[in-house]
Amino acid sequence: MVSRREFNGRLASGAVGLAIASSAKSYAQIVGANDRVNFGVIGLNGRAKAHRASLHANAKGSRISYICDVESNILRQFAGASEKELGYTPATERDFRKVLASKDVDAITIATPDHWHAPMAILALEAGKHVYVEKPCSYNPHEGELLVAAQKKYGKLVQMGSQQRSSPHTIKIVDQIHNGLIGRAYSAETWYVNNRKSIGVGKEVPVPATLDWDLWQGPVPRRSYHDNYQPYNWHWFKAWGTGETLNNGTHEVDVARWALSVDFPNSVEASGGRYHFKDDWQFYDTLAVSFRYDDKMISWEGRCCNPMKRYGRDRGVLILGTEGSVILDRDGYEVYDLPGKKADEFKISAAKTSSADLTGKDSMTDAHFANFIGGIQRGEALRAPVAVGNVAVTMLQLANVAWETKKSLQLDPANGHILHDVAAAKMTQREYEKGWEPRV
Repeated sequence: MVSRREFNGRLASGAVGLAIASSAKSYAQIVGANDRVNFGVIGLNGRAKAHRASLHANAKGSRISYICDVESNILRQFAGASEKELGYTPATERDFRKVLASKDVDAITIATPDHWHAPMAILALEAGKHVYVEKPCSYNPHEGELLVAAQKKYGKLVQMGSQQRSSPHTIKIVDQIHNGLIGRAYSAETWYVNNRKSIGVGKEVPVPATLDWDLWQGPVPRRSYHDNYQPYNWHWFKAWGTGETLNNGTHEVDVARWALSVDFPNSVEASGGRYHFKDDWQFYDTLAVSFRYDDKMISWEGRCCNPMKRYGRDRGVLILGTEGSVILDRDGYEVYDLPGKKADEFKISAAKTSSADLTGKDSMTDAHFANFIGGIQRGEALRAPVAVGNVAVTMLQLANVAWETKKSLQLDPANGHILHDVAAAKMTQREYEKGWEPRV
């Protein structure tokens, strides 16, 4: 396997050889192709289906020239579905580095496991590509800082998949909150619930012939393959996943800090555990997090295995102000006066967001991609540039550290760095497979 270091050398010298698929060649002949942004979609098992749907919805400004996954069955199935949905078949590739080296790609989307997000995005920026990266944009705070620095260094656009930032009703109500709708907003409660099942106790087995396990692991130190890792349960193993805080909490905490106009907090506390099942799951299934500011606060409650809703919702944000409150989710909002009487509401017609949906095809993702494409083509301001999205990501990564250490962490609100706790601060970085360390 070619390491990151070796790949960069080859890329810089232009010596990476590619066998360009016929579909990629034919794409270059399409009338108007030069007016479109050419995408490579990488990591195809889940969220990439929404990426495909949103790029199809924005077909006037974009086209998928490559699809890529390290698992050949997933790649084949995605290719077949793409032909039906798009009307053409993008070129297929198992090694993302060949996608980055292709001149037929202007931008990539990353929907891989979390441990790949920042390292792959940095390599893409080095290769001159724009990047749409799913949340979390990094595995840990150090990687987040590297990615933000890489975006500034190479000057390409990086949009994080915080798609509610492009939701029209969310933009509207947050603007109204900023303009005094509920007085001075000072507190936000956020939550996410699901009914996830046990992942059991896995056993070491031979790597499936269809999976490039070495490339799947990439920057992570090597370990044997177990039968309960793929295709989704990697989320709950610390080597690759980041827990439900980053898997889903990122979205609502990002909206909360947007509504409250805050960045990094002064402190973070987290309490919880794996209570519902006894299995290989290495994170919590129940967690309560508190972020404190000088005169504001944000909380997040996550329950992976008990789907009891709050305010009738699987997920959402309650924003409290001196003159009223707002309940906000992906499907709409409700406004209440201070005594609790409903004063206004909005609901997307026939919308019903469910936390059980692991793909998330929706109009706000379409709008988020439209914003990203507009940024590339016309200089449109991104709604979730990585420097903005990384704040909520870092906050929840620090919540994981607080949970691991069972401590209240004091933070520097200028940058989110942990103060007065060397051991905890070391947990904001990780060890890498030799040759795969992300650098800027």
